[in-house]
Amino acid sequence: MASTEAPEIRPIGIDDCEGVWPLSIEAGWNQNLADWRFMLGAGRGFGCADANGQWQASSLILPLGQRLAWISMVLVTRERRRGGVGTTLLKHCISEVQSAGAVAGLDATEQGRPIYLPLGFRDLYPIARWHFDAATDVPRLPAGVSARPAGAADLPRLALYDRPHTGMERPALLAHLALRQPARAWLAEDAAGKLVGFGLGREGRTATSLGPIVADSEPIALALIARASTAAPGPFIIDVPAAHSALRKWLEAQGAVTPRGYMRMTLGEAKGLDDPSHLFALAGPELG
Repeated sequence: MASTEAPEIRPIGIDDCEGVWPLSIEAGWNQNLADWRFMLGAGRGFGCADANGQWQASSLILPLGQRLAWISMVLVTRERRRGGVGTTLLKHCISEVQSAGAVAGLDATEQGRPIYLPLGFRDLYPIARWHFDAATDVPRLPAGVSARPAGAADLPRLALYDRPHTGMERPALLAHLALRQPARAWLAEDAAGKLVGFGLGREGRTATSLGPIVADSEPIALALIARASTAAPGPFIIDVPAAHSALRKWLEAQGAVTPRGYMRMTLGEAKGLDDPSHLFALAGPELG
């Protein structure tokens, strides 16, 4: 039976990673301890615990620039569900974001979207989560474009390229992913050495997550995804804006399936965030 007691909201610190990780495991999500450490180190967590100090609910705010903050990891144990705990934490996060003068963004599941709409969130675009085991087809890069592994010296270039193409400021996230999984980190350059795309990835609890993938064009993005997925064995998950039809066809040809989807939403206007033309795969619904 769900508790009807008003939840006491407490900060979740980076030292609480192992205590809150079971919440995402219970939900069947892909995050591992490295994900929780990064999110709580780069952002702010809020949650509720029982009398013994065991975490029963969580939420997270991850800054993606001065004007945008990502809300995610709103999780509640089965015992505390249907008592309003999740909604209370969500509203707390919204208040924190708005107090900082920022716009709140999130990726809503089909179950979560009806909760967010009455709170003022608006739809930006749909996203499909794809699962596949391996890439058997590696598309060629367009003429005049080459790809190579991304190294530490490339990180400032990735951040500068990412911001105008995605509407997000996330140099710390990009650096974390590139250094955490260097075999998945690739960039593409034109004949003059100009950056025209990059792709990153990270190991998860049950599968490797490919993303973010940001590129000038879909053929470049496809080639980067294929290289990242052949660098080491899968299985893989990748979250793709529904607008990218060629990428969808390529994934279907690899035997990929899409059992679930998301809706990217914001509470307020965030310049550039509503245009996925250069964003071919998310970092993940929890990371933006």
